[in-house]
Parts: sequence; structure tokens; C-alpha cells
Amino acid sequence: MKRSWKEILRNLVMFSVTSSAGTLVDLGLHWLLSATIFRDSYWGTYWIAPVISFEVAAMVNFIIAYNFLWRDRVSERSVRSFWRHFGAYNAAGVGAFLLKFIVMQVVHFLLRHLGLLQDSTLEPVLCNLIGLCFSGLFNFSMSEFFIFRKKRR
Repeated sequence: MKRSWKEILRNLVMFSVTSSAGTLVDLGLHWLLSATIFRDSYWGTYWIAPVISFEVAAMVNFIIAYNFLWRDRVSERSVRSFWRHFGAYNAAGVGAFLLKFIVMQVVHFLLRHLGLLQDSTLEPVLCNLIGLCFSGLFNFSMSEFFIFRKKRR
């Protein structure tokens, strides 16, 4: 079914607004983990903490998307439908995470090369935020055009 750019843009704006909850969870949890549990650990700060924070945020975002954003595109509301959609959403989330992770590493090494924000607990959060921008666009595309696509009547 063909959609107008206006409808897609409206959905992107709504996706961005509703995803802010997941972004706050992701950034907050990543900062908390990297500033406390994984402090002074490259692997903990740049590998383990992002995995944990991204997965928790993905669940938050999915619950919002399923129940509010694309509610009208879910034809059957059941436990099976919820987990089927979540499986697809989480698979797309893995792709989005890999993209976020690559961008996050590139930004980290760029900041190190430029000598910016060294020894700052905000540096991992900035890397994470920039990565989230790229992964968010990917996640929106997957949700809009595949996971919660509009079906013909």
C-alpha cells in the first residue's frame, strides 16, 4: 500500500517523540553502568553497558510502539501477537544495535584521536547518543515498512 511522504514524516515525528522514553532509559542506564559498575573498564563501558542499556530501552520502546504508536496496525491483540511483533522488533533492534555500536566506536576513537572529552564520564554517553541517532532512523524504517507495515484491506 502506497503512503504519502506526509504520513511517513508524521510517523517519524511520533516515533521520535515516543522513542524519547527509550533514549532516556538507554542513556541513563548506560551512564549509570559506565560511571559505577564498569568505571575504568573499556570492555564494560564500551561493550557490556551498551548491550544492557540498549536491550532494556528496546523493550520500553516496543511496549510504547505496540500499544500506542502502531496500535491501529496490529490486527489481533493477543499474547501471541505481542511476542510475534516483539520478535521481529527485537531482531531489527539487533541490527540497529550493531549500527549504533559501530558508530559509537568510530566516534569514541575519533574523540580520542582529537583529544576531546578524555577522562570524562560524559564521553561514553555522547558516543552513545550519536550512535542512537543512526540506529533510531534504521529502527524507524524497519518498524514503518516491515514490522508494523500497513496492510491492504
